[in-house]
Amino acid sequence: MSDIINEFNDYRVRMNDKILADNNKIIKRIFNLDTNAFQEGALDIKTKELLGLVASTVLRCDDCVKYHLETCHKEGLTKEQVVEALGIATLVGGTIVIPHLRKAYEFWDALEANN
Repeated sequence: MSDIINEFNDYRVRMNDKILADNNKIIKRIFNLDTNAFQEGALDIKTKELLGLVASTVLRCDDCVKYHLETCHKEGLTKEQVVEALGIATLVGGTIVIPHLRKAYEFWDALEANN
């Protein structure tokens, strides 16, 4: 697996473990709510991940963008589908999201290179 992917996942797991080890009820509930929100429901998982990707891009959260890109990849979304969603995000978010778009492309390329 690519270094960029491993570094992201290792850091995410390490820090999530540290955060959850404090056993804060509010934080644990927010983490649980986030997990449950992206489960299959009236919307399928692929759609929810694309929604999360767009929202994360508009909000300029690179960690969230990487998380949603990885899940989109695991769910079998195509590059064309992801690029279209990123296009919507750029339209909504404006040119300020372009640096985050660059990082998203870099991460997606790394995901595709691992196939």
